[in-house]
Amino acid sequence: MKPATVVQIKKELQHRNPDELLQLCLRLSKFKKENKELLTYLLFEARDEEGYVEAVKLEVDELFSKINTNSYFYIKKSIRKILRNLKKYIRYSGNKETEVNLLLYFCQKLKDFEPSIQKNTTLNNLYERQLAYIQKKIMLLHEDLQYDYGLLLDKLE
Repeated sequence: MKPATVVQIKKELQHRNPDELLQLCLRLSKFKKENKELLTYLLFEARDEEGYVEAVKLEVDELFSKINTNSYFYIKKSIRKILRNLKKYIRYSGNKETEVNLLLYFCQKLKDFEPSIQKNTTLNNLYERQLAYIQKKIMLLHEDLQYDYGLLLDKLE
């Protein structure tokens, strides 16, 4: 089965009544955890972006505290998982300022992590890639935010 394009879906949704739309959303939320998470964000957390960012930061803190530090293999797996989750939450928001804020926070946690990521090439490269990515994203923000986030980025480099 070939899925319809976003344009086709949008046109079809415009012809549905509110009850049908409600049923479609509920059915969609039953199929995948990500669908339910996105609906949760849109319905409950989109109005309070700062609260959302703080909640994600708390989750990142918790995940960093649970990392198995017995070997760099486990550390790498855990950090990649944290970054994957963080990128998912950033996608839900779609806000560029939120993206930069959360990625800077992740890099700060990674930099302060013990044992040091400097001793592992893979983790160090991941860190450097994130800093370069943040640099590109900062350029898309308002000038005042560029300056503020630029200062934070300089501290990490």
